Amino acid sequence: MKKLKKPLIVLFIIGNLYAILSGGLFFFQDNLLFHPQPLPEDYTFIFDTPFKEVWLSGSDGASLHGIHFPVENAKGALLYYHGNAGSLARWGEIVQYFVKQGYAVVVMDYRQFGKSSGSLSEQLLYEDSLAWYDFVKKTYPNQAITVYGRSLGTTFATYVASQNRVKQLILETPFYSIQNEASTRFPFLPVKRLLKYRFPTFEFINKVSAPILVLHGTEDTVVDYTHAKRLYEGIESNEKRLVTILGGGHNNLIEFDTYTNTIEATLSK
Repeated sequence: MKKLKKPLIVLFIIGNLYAILSGGLFFFQDNLLFHPQPLPEDYTFIFDTPFKEVWLSGSDGASLHGIHFPVENAKGALLYYHGNAGSLARWGEIVQYFVKQGYAVVVMDYRQFGKSSGSLSEQLLYEDSLAWYDFVKKTYPNQAITVYGRSLGTTFATYVASQNRVKQLILETPFYSIQNEASTRFPFLPVKRLLKYRFPTFEFINKVSAPILVLHGTEDTVVDYTHAKRLYEGIESNEKRLVTILGGGHNNLIEFDTYTNTIEATLSK
Protein backbone atom coordinates (compact mmCIF):
# COMPACT_ATOMS: atom_id res chain seq x y z
CA MET A 1 0.00 0.00 0.00
CA LYS A 2 2.80 2.40 0.90
CA LYS A 3 4.38 1.78 -2.50
CA LEU A 4 1.10 2.70 -4.20
CA LYS A 5 0.57 5.84 -2.16
CA LYS A 6 3.60 7.71 -3.49
CA PRO A 7 2.61 7.48 -7.19
CA LEU A 8 -0.96 8.42 -6.28
CA ILE A 9 0.25 11.44 -4.33
CA VAL A 10 2.44 12.52 -7.25
CA LEU A 11 -0.47 12.14 -9.68
CA PHE A 12 -2.71 14.10 -7.32
CA ILE A 13 -0.18 16.95 -7.13
CA ILE A 14 0.34 16.99 -10.91
CA GLY A 15 -3.42 16.93 -11.51
CA ASN A 16 -4.01 19.83 -9.15
CA LEU A 17 -1.14 21.81 -10.62
CA TYR A 18 -2.51 21.20 -14.12
CA ALA A 19 -5.97 22.37 -13.01
CA ILE A 20 -4.52 25.48 -11.36
CA LEU A 21 -2.50 26.41 -14.45
CA SER A 22 -5.46 25.80 -16.77
CA GLY A 23 -7.75 27.84 -14.55
CA GLY A 24 -5.19 30.61 -14.30
CA LEU A 25 -4.86 30.83 -18.08
CA PHE A 26 -8.63 30.82 -18.57
CA PHE A 27 -9.58 33.33 -15.88
CA PHE A 28 -6.57 35.65 -16.11
CA GLN A 29 -5.90 35.67 -19.85
CA ASP A 30 -6.97 39.33 -20.12
CA ASN A 31 -4.24 40.20 -17.62
CA LEU A 32 -1.71 38.08 -19.47
CA LEU A 33 -2.55 39.54 -22.87
CA PHE A 34 -3.34 43.19 -22.16
CA HIS A 35 -1.23 45.56 -20.07
CA PRO A 36 -3.03 48.91 -20.29
CA GLN A 37 -2.03 52.19 -18.71
CA PRO A 38 -5.28 54.01 -17.84
CA LEU A 39 -5.23 57.80 -18.11
CA PRO A 40 -7.72 60.31 -16.66
CA GLU A 41 -9.83 62.16 -19.24
CA ASP A 42 -8.16 65.45 -18.32
CA TYR A 43 -4.66 64.06 -18.91
CA THR A 44 -2.64 66.55 -20.97
CA PHE A 45 -0.45 65.14 -23.74
CA ILE A 46 2.74 66.90 -24.80
CA PHE A 47 4.28 66.03 -28.16
CA ASP A 48 6.78 67.66 -30.50
CA THR A 49 4.28 67.99 -33.34
CA PRO A 50 0.72 69.41 -33.52
CA PHE A 51 -2.07 66.99 -32.68
CA LYS A 52 -5.80 66.67 -32.11
CA GLU A 53 -7.50 64.33 -29.68
CA VAL A 54 -10.25 62.24 -31.29
CA TRP A 55 -13.21 60.50 -29.67
CA LEU A 56 -15.26 57.76 -31.34
CA SER A 57 -18.14 55.69 -30.00
CA GLY A 58 -17.96 51.91 -30.04
CA SER A 59 -20.93 49.86 -31.16
CA ASP A 60 -21.70 49.20 -27.48
CA GLY A 61 -21.38 52.85 -26.50
CA ALA A 62 -17.77 52.64 -25.30
CA SER A 63 -15.64 55.78 -25.58
CA LEU A 64 -12.70 55.21 -27.92
CA HIS A 65 -9.85 57.69 -27.75
CA GLY A 66 -7.16 58.41 -30.30
CA ILE A 67 -4.78 61.09 -31.50
CA HIS A 68 -4.55 62.55 -34.98
CA PHE A 69 -1.25 64.13 -35.98
CA PRO A 70 -2.18 66.18 -39.06
CA VAL A 71 0.58 67.29 -41.41
CA GLU A 72 0.28 70.07 -43.97
CA ASN A 73 0.77 68.69 -47.48
CA ALA A 74 1.17 65.21 -46.02
CA LYS A 75 2.93 62.57 -48.10
CA GLY A 76 0.23 60.13 -47.01
CA ALA A 77 -1.62 58.88 -43.97
CA LEU A 78 -0.53 56.14 -41.57
CA LEU A 79 -3.03 54.36 -39.31
CA TYR A 80 -1.06 52.86 -36.42
CA TYR A 81 -2.25 49.98 -34.21
CA HIS A 82 0.05 49.72 -31.22
CA GLY A 83 1.20 46.90 -28.94
CA ASN A 84 -0.36 45.37 -25.85
CA ALA A 85 1.00 47.71 -23.18
CA GLY A 86 1.00 51.36 -22.18
CA SER A 87 -1.09 54.19 -23.56
CA LEU A 88 -0.92 57.04 -26.05
CA ALA A 89 1.34 58.87 -23.63
CA ARG A 90 4.01 56.47 -24.89
CA TRP A 91 2.74 55.50 -28.32
CA GLY A 92 2.20 59.11 -29.32
CA GLU A 93 5.93 59.60 -28.83
CA ILE A 94 6.77 56.49 -30.84
CA VAL A 95 4.79 57.59 -33.91
CA GLN A 96 6.61 60.92 -33.98
CA TYR A 97 9.12 59.12 -36.17
CA PHE A 98 6.52 58.87 -38.95
CA VAL A 99 5.06 62.34 -38.40
CA LYS A 100 8.47 63.97 -38.75
CA GLN A 101 8.89 62.24 -42.10
CA GLY A 102 5.84 64.07 -43.39
CA TYR A 103 3.05 61.54 -42.81
CA ALA A 104 -0.22 62.27 -41.08
CA VAL A 105 -0.70 59.69 -38.35
CA VAL A 106 -3.71 58.41 -36.44
CA VAL A 107 -3.00 56.21 -33.42
CA MET A 108 -5.57 54.99 -30.93
CA ASP A 109 -5.83 53.39 -27.51
CA TYR A 110 -7.71 50.12 -27.26
CA ARG A 111 -10.51 49.61 -24.77
CA GLN A 112 -9.32 50.15 -21.18
CA PHE A 113 -6.06 51.67 -22.46
CA GLY A 114 -5.41 55.36 -21.85
CA LYS A 115 -8.65 57.33 -21.97
CA SER A 116 -10.61 54.62 -23.79
CA SER A 117 -13.34 52.73 -21.96
CA GLY A 118 -15.50 49.66 -22.57
CA SER A 119 -15.34 45.93 -22.04
CA LEU A 120 -12.83 43.80 -23.89
CA SER A 121 -13.84 41.23 -26.47
CA GLU A 122 -12.26 40.03 -29.68
CA GLN A 123 -15.22 41.02 -31.84
CA LEU A 124 -15.51 44.50 -30.32
CA LEU A 125 -11.80 45.11 -30.86
CA TYR A 126 -12.20 44.23 -34.55
CA GLU A 127 -15.17 46.58 -34.82
CA ASP A 128 -13.18 49.36 -33.13
CA SER A 129 -10.27 48.87 -35.52
CA LEU A 130 -12.59 49.32 -38.50
CA ALA A 131 -14.15 52.41 -36.90
CA TRP A 132 -10.72 54.04 -36.79
CA TYR A 133 -10.13 53.23 -40.43
CA ASP A 134 -13.49 54.80 -41.30
CA PHE A 135 -12.38 57.91 -39.42
CA VAL A 136 -9.14 58.15 -41.38
CA LYS A 137 -10.71 57.65 -44.81
CA LYS A 138 -13.01 60.63 -44.22
CA THR A 139 -9.91 62.79 -44.67
CA TYR A 140 -7.54 60.66 -46.73
CA PRO A 141 -8.25 58.43 -49.76
CA ASN A 142 -7.76 54.67 -49.52
CA GLN A 143 -4.77 54.73 -51.86
CA ALA A 144 -2.96 57.13 -49.50
CA ILE A 145 -3.49 55.10 -46.31
CA THR A 146 -0.76 52.83 -44.96
CA VAL A 147 -2.01 50.51 -42.22
CA TYR A 148 0.69 49.76 -39.67
CA GLY A 149 0.56 47.19 -36.87
CA ARG A 150 3.02 46.50 -34.11
CA SER A 151 2.98 43.30 -32.03
CA LEU A 152 -0.63 42.87 -30.77
CA GLY A 153 -1.69 45.58 -33.20
CA THR A 154 -0.57 43.50 -36.18
CA THR A 155 -3.72 41.39 -36.00
CA PHE A 156 -5.97 44.49 -36.04
CA ALA A 157 -3.97 46.09 -38.84
CA THR A 158 -4.18 42.90 -40.89
CA TYR A 159 -7.91 42.58 -40.26
CA VAL A 160 -8.52 46.18 -41.39
CA ALA A 161 -6.37 45.72 -44.51
CA SER A 162 -8.29 42.53 -45.32
CA GLN A 163 -11.54 44.52 -45.33
CA ASN A 164 -10.35 47.58 -47.29
CA ARG A 165 -8.26 48.47 -50.34
CA VAL A 166 -5.40 50.23 -48.57
CA LYS A 167 -2.10 51.44 -50.00
CA GLN A 168 -0.01 48.92 -48.06
CA LEU A 169 0.21 46.89 -44.86
CA ILE A 170 3.26 47.03 -42.60
CA LEU A 171 3.64 44.53 -39.76
CA GLU A 172 6.29 44.98 -37.08
CA THR A 173 7.02 41.95 -34.87
CA PRO A 174 3.81 40.08 -35.82
CA PHE A 175 2.55 36.78 -34.45
CA TYR A 176 0.88 33.94 -36.36
CA SER A 177 -2.07 33.72 -33.96
CA ILE A 178 -2.56 34.07 -30.22
CA GLN A 179 -3.39 30.37 -30.05
CA ASN A 180 -0.09 29.53 -31.74
CA GLU A 181 1.77 31.92 -29.42
CA ALA A 182 0.11 30.47 -26.31
CA SER A 183 0.78 26.89 -27.45
CA THR A 184 4.46 27.73 -27.66
CA ARG A 185 4.49 29.17 -24.15
CA PHE A 186 2.19 26.57 -22.57
CA PRO A 187 2.65 23.38 -24.64
CA PHE A 188 1.27 21.23 -21.82
CA LEU A 189 -2.10 23.03 -21.62
CA PRO A 190 -5.18 22.69 -23.88
CA VAL A 191 -4.93 26.32 -24.97
CA LYS A 192 -7.40 25.92 -27.84
CA ARG A 193 -10.19 25.18 -25.37
CA LEU A 194 -9.06 27.73 -22.79
CA LEU A 195 -8.51 30.86 -24.89
CA LYS A 196 -11.35 33.28 -25.56
CA TYR A 197 -9.13 35.31 -27.92
CA ARG A 198 -7.97 33.80 -31.19
CA PHE A 199 -6.51 36.76 -33.11
CA PRO A 200 -5.82 34.56 -36.17
CA THR A 201 -3.63 36.92 -38.17
CA PHE A 202 -2.79 34.07 -40.54
CA GLU A 203 -6.44 33.82 -41.57
CA PHE A 204 -6.82 37.52 -42.32
CA ILE A 205 -3.57 38.02 -44.17
CA ASN A 206 -4.54 36.16 -47.35
CA LYS A 207 -7.54 38.43 -47.77
CA VAL A 208 -5.25 41.46 -48.03
CA SER A 209 -4.92 42.77 -51.58
CA ALA A 210 -2.27 45.40 -50.79
CA PRO A 211 1.51 44.91 -50.67
CA ILE A 212 2.65 43.47 -47.33
CA LEU A 213 5.89 44.23 -45.47
CA VAL A 214 6.89 42.15 -42.44
CA LEU A 215 9.71 43.27 -40.13
CA HIS A 216 11.05 41.13 -37.30
CA GLY A 217 14.21 40.84 -35.24
CA THR A 218 16.13 37.64 -34.72
CA GLU A 219 16.55 38.27 -30.98
CA ASP A 220 12.90 38.94 -30.20
CA THR A 221 12.17 37.27 -26.84
CA VAL A 222 8.49 38.28 -26.76
CA VAL A 223 7.32 37.02 -30.17
CA ASP A 224 9.88 34.65 -31.59
CA TYR A 225 11.15 35.34 -35.11
CA THR A 226 9.92 31.92 -36.25
CA HIS A 227 6.31 33.04 -35.75
CA ALA A 228 6.73 35.93 -38.16
CA LYS A 229 8.52 33.71 -40.65
CA ARG A 230 5.67 31.20 -40.53
CA LEU A 231 3.13 33.97 -41.04
CA TYR A 232 5.11 35.37 -43.98
CA GLU A 233 5.56 31.98 -45.64
CA GLY A 234 1.80 31.47 -45.56
CA ILE A 235 1.10 34.64 -47.55
CA GLU A 236 -0.04 33.63 -51.01
CA SER A 237 0.41 37.05 -52.62
CA ASN A 238 3.57 37.85 -54.56
CA GLU A 239 3.53 41.40 -53.23
CA LYS A 240 5.16 40.52 -49.94
CA ARG A 241 8.49 41.15 -48.31
CA LEU A 242 10.12 39.90 -45.11
CA VAL A 243 12.90 42.02 -43.66
CA THR A 244 14.94 40.21 -41.03
CA ILE A 245 16.72 42.51 -38.59
CA LEU A 246 19.76 40.71 -37.26
CA GLY A 247 20.09 41.26 -33.52
CA GLY A 248 16.79 43.11 -33.31
CA GLY A 249 14.58 42.60 -30.28
CA HIS A 250 10.89 43.23 -29.74
CA ASN A 251 11.02 46.92 -28.86
CA ASN A 252 14.18 48.29 -30.44
CA LEU A 253 13.92 47.79 -34.21
CA ILE A 254 14.00 51.55 -34.80
CA GLU A 255 17.60 51.54 -33.56
CA PHE A 256 18.67 49.53 -36.62
CA ASP A 257 19.49 51.06 -40.01
CA THR A 258 17.86 48.07 -41.69
CA TYR A 259 14.54 49.09 -40.15
CA THR A 260 14.72 52.82 -40.81
CA ASN A 261 16.02 52.41 -44.36
CA THR A 262 13.28 49.89 -45.16
CA ILE A 263 10.51 52.01 -43.68
CA GLU A 264 11.61 55.17 -45.47
CA ALA A 265 11.90 53.37 -48.81
CA THR A 266 8.53 51.63 -48.35
CA LEU A 267 6.61 54.75 -47.36
CA SER A 268 8.07 56.78 -50.21
CA LYS A 269 6.74 54.39 -52.88
